[in-house]
This record gives sequence, structure tokens and C-alpha cells, in this order.
Amino acid sequence: MKFDESDHLRIRAQKIIPAGAHTYSKGDDQFPQLSPGFIVKGKGTKVWDPDGNEFLDWGMGLRSVSLGHAYQPVLDAVQEQIALGVNFTRPSILEAQIAEMLINLIPSAEMVKFAKNGSDVTTAAVKLARAYTGRDIVVRCAEQPFFSVNDWFIGDTACNAGIPKAVQNLTTRFSYNNIQSLEDIMEKNKGEVACVILEPSSLEHPKPGFLEKVRELTKQQGIVLIFDEMITGFRWHQAGAQTYYGVTPDLSTFGKAIANGFALSALVGRRDIMELGGLKHDKPRVFLLSTTNGGETHAFAAARVTMQTLLNGEIVKQNWKKGQRLSSEFNAISAEYGIVEYVRMAGVACSPYQIFLGRDGQVDLSLRTLYLQEMIQQGVLIPYIAIAHEHSEHDIDKTLEASRKAMKVLQQALEKGTTDGLLVGPAVKPVFRKYN
Repeated sequence: MKFDESDHLRIRAQKIIPAGAHTYSKGDDQFPQLSPGFIVKGKGTKVWDPDGNEFLDWGMGLRSVSLGHAYQPVLDAVQEQIALGVNFTRPSILEAQIAEMLINLIPSAEMVKFAKNGSDVTTAAVKLARAYTGRDIVVRCAEQPFFSVNDWFIGDTACNAGIPKAVQNLTTRFSYNNIQSLEDIMEKNKGEVACVILEPSSLEHPKPGFLEKVRELTKQQGIVLIFDEMITGFRWHQAGAQTYYGVTPDLSTFGKAIANGFALSALVGRRDIMELGGLKHDKPRVFLLSTTNGGETHAFAAARVTMQTLLNGEIVKQNWKKGQRLSSEFNAISAEYGIVEYVRMAGVACSPYQIFLGRDGQVDLSLRTLYLQEMIQQGVLIPYIAIAHEHSEHDIDKTLEASRKAMKVLQQALEKGTTDGLLVGPAVKPVFRKYN
């Protein structure tokens, strides 16, 4: 497989765009050297690069494409709306209509505010929590890798350059499924915590009673509980992981799968908190969210069709089954090669993830890169697994067949104790690191 045009374009992009891409997780340091540098088009679960190579895509636009690339009913709705205009001097009626759909669907939604990406709405949730409580400290889940591009979160990562210490010191962490760690943080910062923010689930299910206890503790201490449902929303359950697990937060945020790849995100929550960003109260105003493109009509048209398509829950149920089959058969193949201790799938069935460990039991990024390289050579792009409606049993067959071939190479690497001679180019790197 050749990447001549991709390689040429990489050089041009690196000269004019820091990191060569406008999203770090799409950057060259996240993919093998032998990989498509760019995507030209997509249809269903297939994408094509500038060299004309075709790939089965499991990344699906950073998990934003929940139905399929260029899904025709969504495109039809978008094209119809574009013909009517995309941005006006006053709000489109679509804003209220889509807000009503969310309020009828999501347990925590009494009011809704829209934006264009997850970072904006999670940051808005934090701002509301601080205004509502009059406190400054944010407690976030340590194991969950990303909440926002904004200072309150990035200041608490290894990439905290440019963020004042005073801001960095306002965010602290607790461990998922470890209620004692949350109790300790609350005790240490008693009376100062504005909010606790976490994904209700990401790499694993919550232990029995964990989310319920988080809810109980935050309520007892007047702390705002925020669920980040960027990934779990419309994937764990069409009404969010808060419905799947039966725990209702004060505020929650949605995006990604909500509009099948079109830019839309939503902050939803309790009326008494959300109303601080409104016009009908006598308290200090919260400048909540206000963006020029936040009310683009075609994104709302895309969201309406996407949510209507997902509403009866059948697609979500099928995605759980697809993930279960992919995980179990992947692990069976790995066991055949005798490497399941080092290479396997784990996690929640509707959103499985791959584990690559070296002989020392530590995460081995060179082994992960080698797997990605071998899968790409067989036409499968699988940086992570975002199951969409249009992923078929045939797609799973193809992925397992390609994985079988890739694992033969990984077995060699594990026997040698190195990927040298097998991997072309450097290993991928963590997004959050101090230095390049």
C-alpha cells in the first residue's frame, strides 16, 4: 500500500498547521508512519485517502459518526435545511424543537443550551457549577483522559504550559470506582468543591453502588454533579448512560453521536442551575454560551434525524451485540496465538478498547503501533473502536481476519522482545505529554 500523496501533503500541512492537524488525536504522532495522512471522503463504514486507498473505518470521526459516513437520510435533511438558510439574526425554531426532544429524552434535562463542541459545554457546566455554589474547586475523574481544551482541565494534565498556577491549583482528581478517593478529596477541600465531573462509564462499568454513592455524597455537600456524556450519550443508551445506570446528575453534556458527525453539542440540566445563564432571575448573570455558529440550522436538522433514528433503541442494542462479538472473537484469536495476556480487547461491549502490553506487563505503544500498521496494510483503520449503525457483520469478519494476520506479526515481536525490524517508523505517543 502506497502513501505517496499523503506523505507529500503531510510536509505541506506541517509547515502551516501546528502539529499538522487541527485535532491532536488526528495528528501524525497518533498513527504509524505507514498510514493515510488524510481522508478525502467516506461512505457508510468506508473511507478513502488521497492515494485512492480504501479503508474500513472504526474511528468514525472521533466517535462523532454514529450512523455512518454520509448517511443519506441525514444528508437529505441537511441539504433541505441548507436551502432555507443556515444562520439568522434571531434564533431558528429548530433550536427550541431539538431542545424539546432532548428534554423529553434525557432524565437530567430540564433546560438545554447548545454549542459546537464538547469542550465548550463541559466548561460551561463547570462555570455554572461555580456560580451556583460560589465555590472554585473542580474535582475530576483521574482515569478519564479528556474533558475539555480549556484551562480548568488542561491545567491538570502534563500539557499545562501556558496555564497559570493559580488556575492549575483549582482542579484536583479522584479515581473511578474508588469512592474512598472521592471522600478523601471532599474532606480535604470541605466547603470549597463546586463540582464533581466524570464520565459515568468509559473503560469499565461502575461497580455496584459507585455512581449512586457519588450522587449521594455530592447532594449531601451541595456539590454539583456533572456527567460528561460526550462518548456514552446515544451509545450506552439512546437516553444516555445516566438512563442505563439509573443515576441522574445535576448537569450533563452531550455531543459527538448526537448529529452523525455534524457539529453540535448540548449542555442540559436542572432548571434552577441552568437558569443562571438566562434572563429571568435577579442573581449575578452567568455568561453561559454565546457563539456565532452555535445555532446553525443544518446541524439541528442532522441532530433531529439522527436522534429520531436512534430513538427506539434497536440500533443501540445491535451495537452492543456487535461489540460483544468483536471482543470475544478477537480475544479468541489472540489466545490461539498464545498472546492474549498481552494483546486483547476489554471494556464495555458497546465501546470496547484494545490493550497492548509488553512482556513486563506495561503498556507497550510500539506493539500498539505495529498492530495499527499491520491492520492498515490490510485496509482496516482502527485507532479505537466506535461502533456505528452501518458497521456490518461482514465488517467484523474483515476486522477479525485482518487481526489474525496482524497477531502473527505481534507474536513475532513478543517472542523477540522488540518491534525492531517489524515496525516502520516511530511508535505512537500519548497526546498528553510534557515534551514532544
